[in-house]
Amino acid sequence: MIQEPHKVATFFGCIGTDNFGEILKKKAEEAHVDAHYYEQNEEPTGTCAACITGDNRSLVANLAAANCYKKEKHLDLDSNWELVKKAKVYYIAGFFLTVSPESILKVAKHASENNKIFCMNLSAPFISQFFKEPLMQVMPYVDILFGNETTEDIAEIAKRTQNLPKENTKRQRMVVFTQGAEDTVATVGEKATMFPVLDIDQNDIVDTNGAGDAFVGGFLSALVLEHPLEECIRAGHYAANVIIRRVGCTFPEKPNFN
Repeated sequence: MIQEPHKVATFFGCIGTDNFGEILKKKAEEAHVDAHYYEQNEEPTGTCAACITGDNRSLVANLAAANCYKKEKHLDLDSNWELVKKAKVYYIAGFFLTVSPESILKVAKHASENNKIFCMNLSAPFISQFFKEPLMQVMPYVDILFGNETTEDIAEIAKRTQNLPKENTKRQRMVVFTQGAEDTVATVGEKATMFPVLDIDQNDIVDTNGAGDAFVGGFLSALVLEHPLEECIRAGHYAANVIIRRVGCTFPEKPNFN
């Protein structure tokens, strides 16, 4: 959405030395993302089958190489850490807590110490349920927390999450919860604000897979341009609205967001 190829986003991850790994490298190049993968040959590149029924989906994942990321073999390399130091906004999915919490903490502490923005996504309920300890170790460094919840009292949950201990007091924590077709909830301080999603005809929904990630991508595209919260959420809603009208997590070459 920013439309500045290879000048905005750098991505770290782990792949195998195989065809799926080559596909990921090719797709990152096509999306103008500078991907720097840790390539290993112990496990194949992770894969995931998305089963779509109506506007619902179920995922069947073979994590494989996604579980093999090593801080000392990739993040700690001078060339890679220099890329980290150049960034002003960081985003890490909660799923990574199951793989390399030490990598998350290194990046999170760097962000906090240098007053940069560190964002994390709760990703899935099992992260909070079974990986609470590493999650709570990282939480003091989180400036923006994303979640996807459909429980009651979501505004109260968001406010309580917002008030958890925080290392960098120069930045007030922001909590953003999407709720599918329901309003997005955002809290800053004691105030919770509801943002309606864009209207869409049920017949226009083709594939909801990737909608949450698209929302975060749109949000971050406005965030790095230092736009206010309302604009960040509007950009996120736009991106998600585009994704769910298409098969697969795909997007047009040029956005028409304005």
